[in-house]
Amino acid sequence: MYKLIFTKPFDRDLRKFCKNREQLINRIEKVLDILQADPFHEILRTHKVNSKNHGTAFSSRINGDLRIIWNFSQDKIQIFLLDIGGHSGKDKVYS
Repeated sequence: MYKLIFTKPFDRDLRKFCKNREQLINRIEKVLDILQADPFHEILRTHKVNSKNHGTAFSSRINGDLRIIWNFSQDKIQIFLLDIGGHSGKDKVYS
């Protein structure tokens, strides 16, 4: 089991995406539970990406367009949640 660390940018964007969207909140909570238990679970479709703000990191799928960008700590005990945003469009998190 990994410890999830919420960075300030992630926390800020998470609140923006979840505002008045109960279904999305539930989906993100489920994804974070899975990510904490197994970051490479097949449902997350985790893969390495070049993030526009964080360089090479991991991306995990929340829904059709929404992604979580994250990386391991050096000791691989913690997962730093770096960014949340779209795969495309104005809120995209890829470069």
